[in-house]
Amino acid sequence: MTEYRAPLDDMRFVLNELADLDAVAQLPGFEEVFPDLVDAILEQAGKLGAEVLAPLNRSGDIEGCQLENGVVRTPKGFPEAYVQFIEGGWNGVPFDPDYGGQGLPYLVTTAVYEIWHAANMALALCPTLTQAAVELLSVHGSDGLKAVFMEKLVSGVWTGTMNLTESQAGSDLSQIRTQAVREGERYLITGQKIFISHGEHDFTENIVHMVLARTPDGADGIKGLSLFVVPKFLVKDDGALGDRNDLRCVSLEHKMGINASPTCVMSFGDDGGAEAYLVGEENRGIEYMFTMMNNARLAIGLEGVGVAERAYQHARDYAAERKQGQALDGTDESVAIDRHPDVRRMLLSMRAQTEATRALAYYVAAALDAAKRHENEGIRKESQALVDLLVPVVKAWSTDTGIEVANTGIQVLGGAGYIEESGAPQFLRDIRVAAIYEGTNGIQAMDLIGRKVAREDGVTAQALIADMRALDGPLAEAQGEDTGDDTGAIRESLTEAVDALAEATDWIVATHPENPEAVAAGAVPYLRLLGLVAGGWLMAKAALAAGRLSAAGGDDGGNDGRDQEFLAKKIVSARFYADHLLIQAPALSRTVTRGWNAVGRFS
Repeated sequence: MTEYRAPLDDMRFVLNELADLDAVAQLPGFEEVFPDLVDAILEQAGKLGAEVLAPLNRSGDIEGCQLENGVVRTPKGFPEAYVQFIEGGWNGVPFDPDYGGQGLPYLVTTAVYEIWHAANMALALCPTLTQAAVELLSVHGSDGLKAVFMEKLVSGVWTGTMNLTESQAGSDLSQIRTQAVREGERYLITGQKIFISHGEHDFTENIVHMVLARTPDGADGIKGLSLFVVPKFLVKDDGALGDRNDLRCVSLEHKMGINASPTCVMSFGDDGGAEAYLVGEENRGIEYMFTMMNNARLAIGLEGVGVAERAYQHARDYAAERKQGQALDGTDESVAIDRHPDVRRMLLSMRAQTEATRALAYYVAAALDAAKRHENEGIRKESQALVDLLVPVVKAWSTDTGIEVANTGIQVLGGAGYIEESGAPQFLRDIRVAAIYEGTNGIQAMDLIGRKVAREDGVTAQALIADMRALDGPLAEAQGEDTGDDTGAIRESLTEAVDALAEATDWIVATHPENPEAVAAGAVPYLRLLGLVAGGWLMAKAALAAGRLSAAGGDDGGNDGRDQEFLAKKIVSARFYADHLLIQAPALSRTVTRGWNAVGRFS
C-alpha cells in the first residue's frame, strides 16, 4: 500500500489563505499561535501519522478486534501507538490548559485531526469520541465532575464514549428504554446500548461512558431523557481507581469496515445497576448530548476529508507507475495510465473534491473559534449561526464525497482495485460508515432544511450567499488581468451556482410552513447543493490566492515558501471543480424544488 504523507502544503495554504489563521490568532487566548508554531505542529503530526499510525492501518484491518471473556483485544501495535499519541499531548490540543490541554484553536485541531483520520481512521475514532466527551463536560459538567474526569480525559489517559443507540430505537432516541434510578447522590443505570465505538478496549485503564437514560418520572419521548457519566471503574476520593462498575461489553459487531475499531454492545446493570452521575439537570439530556454530537459530527466530516486524501494519494501513485496502453498522441510504447485523459479526469475529480471538503471543514473550524472567543458578541452570535448551518454540511457532504473519492480510487486501479491486497477497497469500506453514524446523512439534511434554514427564514443561509456573491468583484478584476480563461470560467460557473443555491433556499423558506413534506423530499439534494456551492466558492478563493501568490513570487518562486508548481495545481483544481462539479448546481436546485412531485406519489 502507498505510504501516506500529510498534504502539508495544501493544509498550510487553506489555513492561511481560506480560513484566515491570522485572524484566528488575534482572538483572545490565541496570542501565542504564531505561524512557526503551527508549522511545527503540522510537521510533527504528519510525522506521527506517517510513521506510527498509517503503517498499522492495513494490518489492523486484517487482524481486527477480539472479545475474550469480556475483554477486547485491539490489533497488534494499536495500544502502543495510542500511548505514543497521548504522550505527545495530541489528545488535548484544543482544550483548557488548566486541565492539561494545549489551548490551541479548533482550526489547528481540525488540520491535525485530518491527519489522524487519513492515517488510521479506526484508531482515530477513539480520541475523537474522547474529545467530544471533554467538550460536553466543559460546557455542561459540574465542578465536581470536572475535578474527577477532565484532566484524565484531556490527556487521553482515560477515554470517553457516547452511548445513545438501542436496538429498538436506532436514530429515534425517543424510544430509548435504558433506565436511571436515583439512589442518594448517584443513579443506577440498567439497559443495553448498541453500536458503541471503543466501548471496551485495551488502550487505557478506564473508559468514561456518556449515557442517555430515562428516569422513572421522565416524560415520554426525548424530553424525558437525561445524561449520565458512567465510568468503567469507579473513582475514589483521592482520584485512584476503585471497583469495577456494573457494565460490560457483551459482543462486538462484525462490520464492513473500520475492523480495528471495536464496535460494542454494552450492557449496564446486569448485577443491579451501574453507578452513574447526572450531568446538569434531569430531562435535559438531549440538549446536553447535542454539544457532544455536534463536536463529533465535525470530526466525522473530517474522516471524509482524511480518507479521501489517503485514497487520492494511493490512486495517484499507482497511476504514475502502472504502464498500460498507448498514449493518444501516437506513442508506440506503453505509458503510465496517468497519461490517459479519463484517468486524469478521475484523479483530478478526487483531488479537487478533497481540496474542497478540506477548505469547508477548515472554514467552519475558524468560525467555531470566532463563535467561542471573539470579543464582539454580535460576531460571536453570527459565527455560531454559521457553524450551526454548516455542521450538517461538513458531516454529510464531506463523508458522501469521501465515499465517492474512495470509490473512484478503486476505478483508477481497475481490476487491481477490486482486490483487497491492493489496499484500495479498505478506504471505501472504512469511510462508508461515516454517512451512517452520528446521525445518517439524510438526518443531517433534515436538520439543515428544518432547524437551520426554514426555522430562521433563511437568514444565515442568505448571509452566506451574500458573502459568496461578494467574490464576484475580485474575480472580475482578476479576469481582466488574466491572460488565460481560468478565472472567467470559474466566475461564470460560480455565479450560476450561487444563483441556483439562492433560488432553492428561497423556495425552502416559502414552502416549508405549508408543505414540509415537499421540502423534506429535497433535503438531501439541498445539502449537496449547499456543500457543492460552498466548496466551489472556497475553491474560487483558492484560485485567486494562488494567482496572487504566484505573481508575487516572480521568477525565483519566492511566494511565502510555496512553489509555482503547487500554486499552478491549485488553479487547475479550481478550474476542474468549476467545469465538472459546480455546473451541477442548477440541476440540483431543480431537484430540490421539483423532487416532491414523484416522491409524494410513491407507493
